[in-house]
Amino acid sequence: MSSRLLLSVALGAVSAVLASQAEAQQAIELDTVTIDAAANNGAGSGAGGNGESATGPVTGYVAKRTATGSKTDTPLVEVPQSVSVIGREELEDRGVQKLDEALRYTPGVLSQPYGPDSDTDWIYIRGFNATQTGIYLDGLNLYSYAFGGFIIDPFLLERVELLRGPASVLYGGSNPGGLVNSVSKRANGERIRYVEGGIDDDPNGYGAFDIGDRFTTDGVWSYRLLGKVKGGDTDTEFADNFRGLIAPTVTFQPDADTRLNLYGSYQYDDQRHTTGFLPYVGTEVDAPFGRIDRDIFYSEPDLDRFRNRQVLLGYEFETAATDWLTLSSNTRYGHAERREYGPYFYGYADPTNLSNNYAALFAPPAGSDLLGRINFGHDTAVDTLTTDNRMVAEFEAGAIRHQILAGIDYKYFRIDQTQAVGYANPLSARDPVYLNSLPALGAPYNDSTTDLNQVGFYLQEQAKFGDGFILTLNGRYDQVRIDNDDRRPLSAFLTEQADYVSDDGAFSGRAGLGYEFKNGVVPYVSVSRFFNPQIGTDALGNGVPPETGEQYEVGVKYAPTFLDAVFTASLFDLTRRNTLQTDALFIPRAVGEIRSKGLELEANVNLDRNWKLVGAFTAFDLEITRDVDPTLVGNRPWLVPEVQASLWADYTVRDGALDGLGGGVGLRYVGDSFADNQNFLKVSDSTVVDAALRYDRANWGVSANVTNVFDEKAVSGCQNYYACGYIEGRGVLFKAHATW
Repeated sequence: MSSRLLLSVALGAVSAVLASQAEAQQAIELDTVTIDAAANNGAGSGAGGNGESATGPVTGYVAKRTATGSKTDTPLVEVPQSVSVIGREELEDRGVQKLDEALRYTPGVLSQPYGPDSDTDWIYIRGFNATQTGIYLDGLNLYSYAFGGFIIDPFLLERVELLRGPASVLYGGSNPGGLVNSVSKRANGERIRYVEGGIDDDPNGYGAFDIGDRFTTDGVWSYRLLGKVKGGDTDTEFADNFRGLIAPTVTFQPDADTRLNLYGSYQYDDQRHTTGFLPYVGTEVDAPFGRIDRDIFYSEPDLDRFRNRQVLLGYEFETAATDWLTLSSNTRYGHAERREYGPYFYGYADPTNLSNNYAALFAPPAGSDLLGRINFGHDTAVDTLTTDNRMVAEFEAGAIRHQILAGIDYKYFRIDQTQAVGYANPLSARDPVYLNSLPALGAPYNDSTTDLNQVGFYLQEQAKFGDGFILTLNGRYDQVRIDNDDRRPLSAFLTEQADYVSDDGAFSGRAGLGYEFKNGVVPYVSVSRFFNPQIGTDALGNGVPPETGEQYEVGVKYAPTFLDAVFTASLFDLTRRNTLQTDALFIPRAVGEIRSKGLELEANVNLDRNWKLVGAFTAFDLEITRDVDPTLVGNRPWLVPEVQASLWADYTVRDGALDGLGGGVGLRYVGDSFADNQNFLKVSDSTVVDAALRYDRANWGVSANVTNVFDEKAVSGCQNYYACGYIEGRGVLFKAHATW
């Protein structure tokens, strides 16, 4: 889609919004409509608008405040970048069971590009992979690398927020397309008694609880304890799973000006793999034998394993030192241990050379349906420490109201990993036969520890003046040190260790200007510069430089005065440089460059006491502008579609004999994409319908959620000709909850 067309569509959308507002102002005065805030899992009402907190419950589907785009409690319309917020009520209505599922109805996001993956939340924002460097929890980075990361269960969350566009000016190195910040439930001094259970059609069931109260009658000390146990089958043959988690929090709040949260969580996962990276032929297009079944298990049932143990411990402290100065400090330690073992699909096998794991044929030879496999195993341990300490000063100087943020943060990440591969016998696509026997893995090709230390200093000015102008200025400097220790023994094939140390410093910046009209319309413009550190070496064994780039964004946000809603339209131009690539001689080079331009539209509406709506539209223009292979320049990058759209509408009866009966219907459209950067292999578009039905009373409720109602069988995405995944098939989830 051309920039001129994108601009025309955006201006048309903005004009329509302004015109509708002008028409509304000329109409008769409307009666005041009061929307009750429903209790969310016993978390309290949490009013919207002026009563809403940036980290508290969301009323219906419309959040009015956020801290993700500024690190301060800020009205959403005042942040000079696109921000989306999915509150607890919307998560429950849609039956969300994974973090990447939460973003299915959000613009600018491709979630689950390889299909449902039980051990990873795959998320692409504005065309770029946010899975490892763009996931945050309570404002602190959950950095991951290789197979070392963390899994967050949505039951623990109050809201999920998406900041689109670069954010390194606030958080240090981060995914250039944006970040996902999950906000946890916390002890709040309220009495909470909530239990929930559910089972789907695989079957896979769970039970969960959320208990909270005051320790003391004055409410100075309070607690909250969340827990969940789930397990059973999945829609992949043989791939059962188990999860257990517990998450206590304690809050000390001696007065309205000071608050300390102490929290922790422990989670254990034991499961078999569900995503096997299927070939393009046999999924997107027919193989001679037809299509590969969606539920095929690619490993060995008795040998396959994925085990994850993770611990998170931290605190959040905030105090108003004076009536104009607030101090805060957030710190978290995390530890995770992951072990995986089992084969992966790798194209089609050559029947005349079955011992060659790496044949990876594009299509099966005549008369064959054998899928190639490579055995794989890793043992990974991660330790991470993040801390963010800041002060916020608010004052007026002349005709300008200032809010100045200054802070220092530190991130430490250490990964200790061993990875090895080996032979695995091919598997028939039509009639798989499992031997439950695999040869020993070869010597580790990766046996190392890597340490990343990053410290950053940042400033932010949010100034209001001129009866509506909002100026946001950010500056930040980071110093990053990466130290890699290669523990592999020297041999004829490894004559030199891959040890290296790199030190990089980088400046980031953002400038944004908006104007808030009395009718709730806020046009804005912003420019930002980012960086993102990379772990790896170049051809000389030196650490590679960080990714860098910039983004230009213009848009309009609209929070009507006569309707509980927020509308956003944005145009952006984002360039990402220094992406790490491997040339034809297998030499790593940080030379890649991709440009992402696009239009994003979003609507979140609490129409009245009965209706809630969420709508999104995305149109990208993605282009490879520099590559080690010059023939790819000008092409569209693989995997990511250029057009997406979604709509979720929810209705609840609020009085009469059917009071509490409700449901929702959703429509998700994902446009076509490519399976290769050469743009020869196209992946077709798909449309999926979701639905929900529920019945809620004062202290109990039941519901049913159906994903992919018509069981659309389509490929979700491909990242080359042997790494494709199906979209999630039809699934039904029954839930029940009670409070007392």
